[in-house]
This record gives sequence, C-alpha cells and structure tokens, in this order.
Amino acid sequence: MIALRTLIMLLALTALGCAAATYRLDAPKTISGVELAPYAIHEECVELTAGERIDYFFTAKAPVDFNIHFHDANAVVMPISSEQTMRESGDFTADRQHIYCLMWEAGAQGSVLDYRLRPLPRP
Repeated sequence: MIALRTLIMLLALTALGCAAATYRLDAPKTISGVELAPYAIHEECVELTAGERIDYFFTAKAPVDFNIHFHDANAVVMPISSEQTMRESGDFTADRQHIYCLMWEAGAQGSVLDYRLRPLPRP
C-alpha cells in the first residue's frame, strides 16, 4: 500500500512539473477564432521572471474586458486593465517572477477573439 501511495505521489509531482512547463512562452503564439459565449472568460497564462517581457495584440468581434493579472495570496493584482475594448496591443514587463494571465471577458453579446503573444528580449 505504501508503494502504491508513493507511485501515485510521484505521478502527481511529475504531472505538476509538466503543467508548470506549459506556462513558458518560448516562441510566438497566435490563436484565432476563440468563441466566447455571453459573459464567458478566456485566459492565456505565461510564467515570467522579473524583467522578462512579452508583446501582446488582440482583436475581438464585440467588446470585451481585458486585463493582465496575477494572484498574490488572496489578492488579484492587475497591472493592465481595459474595459469594453475590441483591440489592444502593447508590451508587458514582469516586475517579479509569477504566472501572469491575460484574460478576456465577453459581455452580454459574446465575442470572437484572435490574439498573439511574443516573448521579447530583455532591455
């Protein structure tokens, strides 16, 4: 029984290690046609260290609320936030190591989202 528990724990830790690796943005990423139902949320999360930068661009068929945020204990910190926008672009520099999430929230009419993320060189 102890061997089975140990095996399950090792498999869980391996899975967590793989999940963390999926947050790295090592190459440009372009996503098209993300359908957002009314009031639905879509997130794209990336792990950044202090000083790392990303470039972002998106368009939406109908207005969405957009933010870049991270979780700090029970708080949600939003370094960037826009309401009712159909297009945004910019670059974001992390001030600390964290998993940062770009989040889009549709309004009552829903929306369709296209976006691009690119890692940028450090200044």
